[in-house]
Amino acid sequence: MSVVTTALVVAVDGPSGSGKSSVSRATARALGVAFLDTGAMYRAVTWAALRAGVDLADADAVARHVRTVALVVGTDPAAPTVAAVVEGVETDLTEAVRTAEVTANVSAVASVPAVRADLVLRQRALIESACLAPAAGREPGIVAEGRDITTVVAPEADVRVLLTADESVRLARRAHQDLGAADAAALEATRDAIVERDRVDSRTTSFTTAADGVVTVDSTHLDFDGTVAAVLEVVARATGGRA
Repeated sequence: MSVVTTALVVAVDGPSGSGKSSVSRATARALGVAFLDTGAMYRAVTWAALRAGVDLADADAVARHVRTVALVVGTDPAAPTVAAVVEGVETDLTEAVRTAEVTANVSAVASVPAVRADLVLRQRALIESACLAPAAGREPGIVAEGRDITTVVAPEADVRVLLTADESVRLARRAHQDLGAADAAALEATRDAIVERDRVDSRTTSFTTAADGVVTVDSTHLDFDGTVAAVLEVVARATGGRA
């Protein structure tokens, strides 16, 4: 598959455990474009709010604090990063944002409308930068993934995909990823995190049903490589083979 010759924006939505991040990264690598994990941005501002002792039940306080947090987002699909500037010092949060504490609290922060409005503007700026000023050796364009990318952040993206799978498959994948097993105990431990987070997030975003013009890729019966190939096929069809 040849690399893109003009800026290409691919937007990927989907529920927890659908493989959005890993599939989107692989897609970005195949296309030679940037990769944006918008969820990492919400996790980073959640980390910052927790560090500052902000009351997450106080939406106004959360929004005020998030506006003060400068984020540095690396969009290399081979090694995506996220950092926050705290007290004038840039702190790498690539690993820290994946802790259980951040995972347990990110929905509370992400559900604040003012926080979403703030980060959507930042995400659009990152998408624009990847299209107009790509990094050396990279084609202009980006694969951006998250909860509301296809409908809010990049509704006019060249390609919009809803990546999904049966709940049982998503649970098994996440259990393998987080706990290294998919037995009954691991599935049950994972179920609360995935089902509850999707339930909370669905109050403010739509990521379970494809909007008009969004192509659904169901990976229930696909392995990882097959899922990436399916997404790349959607891109090829949507772009007339220019990607």
